[in-house]
Amino acid sequence: MRVPVSTYRLQVRESFDLDAAAEVVDYLTRLGADWVYLSPLLRAEVGSDHGYDVVDHSRVDPARGGAAGLDRLAAAAAGAGRGVLVDIVPNHMGVATPTQNAWWWDLLRLGEASRYAEAFDVDWAFGGGKLRIPVLGDDPTELDRLELVGDELHYYDNRYPVAPGSAADGASVATVYARQHYELVNWRRADAELNYRRFFAVNSLAGLKVEIPWVFEESHAEIIRWVREGLVDGLRVDHPDGLADPGGYLDQLREATGGAYVLVEKILEGAEQLPTNWSAAGTTGYDALGDIDRVLVDPAGQEALDTLEAGLQGRASVWSDLVHDNKRVIADGILRSEVLRLARLVAGATSDTADAIAELLACFPVYRSYLPLGAHRLQESASRATRLRPELTGEIERLLPLLLDPQHPVAVRFQQTSGMVMAKGVEDTAYYRFSRLTSLNEVGADPDEFAIGTQDYHRRQQHRLAAFPASMTTLSTHDTKRGEDVRARVDVLAEIPAEWERILGTFRAAAPLGDPPFENLLWQAIVGAWPISPERLGAYAEKAAREAGTSTAWTAPNAAFETALRALVTATGDDPALREVITACVERVRHAGWSNSLSAKLLQLTAPGVPDVYQGSELWETSLVDPDNRRAVDFTLRRDYLERVDQGWLPPVDETGAAKLLVTSRALRLRRDNAGLFTRYAPVAVLGTAARHVIAFDRGGAVTVATRLPLGLAAAGGWGDTTIVIAGRTWVNVLTGESFEGGVLRVSDLLGRYPVALLAPEGIS
Repeated sequence: MRVPVSTYRLQVRESFDLDAAAEVVDYLTRLGADWVYLSPLLRAEVGSDHGYDVVDHSRVDPARGGAAGLDRLAAAAAGAGRGVLVDIVPNHMGVATPTQNAWWWDLLRLGEASRYAEAFDVDWAFGGGKLRIPVLGDDPTELDRLELVGDELHYYDNRYPVAPGSAADGASVATVYARQHYELVNWRRADAELNYRRFFAVNSLAGLKVEIPWVFEESHAEIIRWVREGLVDGLRVDHPDGLADPGGYLDQLREATGGAYVLVEKILEGAEQLPTNWSAAGTTGYDALGDIDRVLVDPAGQEALDTLEAGLQGRASVWSDLVHDNKRVIADGILRSEVLRLARLVAGATSDTADAIAELLACFPVYRSYLPLGAHRLQESASRATRLRPELTGEIERLLPLLLDPQHPVAVRFQQTSGMVMAKGVEDTAYYRFSRLTSLNEVGADPDEFAIGTQDYHRRQQHRLAAFPASMTTLSTHDTKRGEDVRARVDVLAEIPAEWERILGTFRAAAPLGDPPFENLLWQAIVGAWPISPERLGAYAEKAAREAGTSTAWTAPNAAFETALRALVTATGDDPALREVITACVERVRHAGWSNSLSAKLLQLTAPGVPDVYQGSELWETSLVDPDNRRAVDFTLRRDYLERVDQGWLPPVDETGAAKLLVTSRALRLRRDNAGLFTRYAPVAVLGTAARHVIAFDRGGAVTVATRLPLGLAAAGGWGDTTIVIAGRTWVNVLTGESFEGGVLRVSDLLGRYPVALLAPEGIS
């Protein structure tokens, strides 16, 4: 199995297709990346910028360059010695536009008689033999708008097939519609009355039963061709937690690809470990992201920020309670359909069955189990559920044997559902309601863990090297809530919590919203991403507020609140007094944020695992949540900076971000071209008065040195007598070209120009 040394993620779409990707392969090679990492390539919904709504598994999306485009990209990569990693989506298909998806069209046309009735996860009995499609508006006469056009039924721009022979007798539109294998229902009924499995609560993404052999074969034939023909070297599996049998799926994928490199987009909670029986090299790296963020956060700021959060919330905020409560809201709300489907699988279900299932889902401590692995998680959930809801004890005890049986349909589906509830309750709700330090509210991380020390960080990296050395590491993705450099700047607030409380008060007084926790979250985003255009900020603010759901919502927008929100956004651009306060706040944390950014980048690029660089993040990555983090990348600018750096330019640490490109290119190149320097992980001894501000480790010849808690360091007077102890040979800082004699080395000498250093033995190119 070929394993990448590093990857560089590109978002492939119509505006940046496979030929555009091929054109930057030379730049990525010079930057130091080993493999090119591509977003989904199969044909997706027309206009899809992300590609996760696949409508045709049989071909590369023409809008993304088609098969010929992939051939050219693969040739360019191979010619440069690069590998190719591609994102695939086995869990679901895009069904927003039925005419674009032949499988879904056939299902609607023929119902249970369709060959594809076995492929989609539909509860036909619950729908009375019909598939429910939640598209109707609120007017009780919506169905009167149906039109029969040839062999199709049209509802506004929505087109649906007519079953063979169902319109041959010239019957009325209403009669023809009644003969179909689908039922158009009000969009609000999706929450509790849908009868097909979705990706989370997205009605336009219908779940597939990839565990059916022919479904796997036909949905993966093109993907397997890529691997077998050498066009693609590895695969990234999206959302394996949605599958009925993730482990079995990965075994099939291994066999079909001949053991190609495979990663899974798996969110691990706390000390949870990826199942070792999976045919996967590791995760996509959110676990590493959480470690890096937290080693750069000052633990001394926690108490003050906890107090501030409690004041804003009006009560002490306990993260675990917030998670439970929001998960329960999700289970009773937008995912009620899934809960009720679970209840229908239980013989002798009572009025308590759905309630007990929802409570177990709300109490489940991780995304899902993989029975028999993770059975203890269900026991933990049951224990907490019975403590919180003692009146459900009898029903929970009745359910447990069923939910612990790997073969029982309710156990299989419960495992598929628990991850949905976790994702929607935590990532898409609680993360927007908990504002203590929002850099910690990131996918795959636990906001309840405020900070870790260097010893804990070292221990976690040693574990990663021992357990999953080829697992990916990341700092930014297409799914992160805040770009890596936004989080790095927000981290600084933990060093000055009292100042932040005062400044936040000024912000809130200038543009009040009446939702204190959300105001805290929003102002942290503004400070972290500044400068940011009103257009970008406005889009983020609206999405964040509606996801939080405390003052407005997607399904019921609060006009007064959103008017005030737009006024706040406008004021950040138009109000000179407010801009002055923002600028002063940003100036206070900007340089420390840049220090954190460079430290985070070097830690990630040199620590155990396969580091991924998300597109464009070799310069400052100040994006917010999608779609902001999928904006076009200026590769011309990056080529120019790289050329200048290669000619000897040592850029200052400033708003250009060129210093980050220097760090990225030197670390990537050293790692790719000198693998022998990255064979172990050992903490480097740090001595002196500022030792707590250094994190240093030896990878087996390459030594990383990075600054942490930079404001505290400055307040203490700098490095002083702080030293590191390394081998007594001549070392070169590959970032600056400076030489140092080993042994006991003064940190002030080593970090005189940049807050980070990467040392290699003299003579290493």
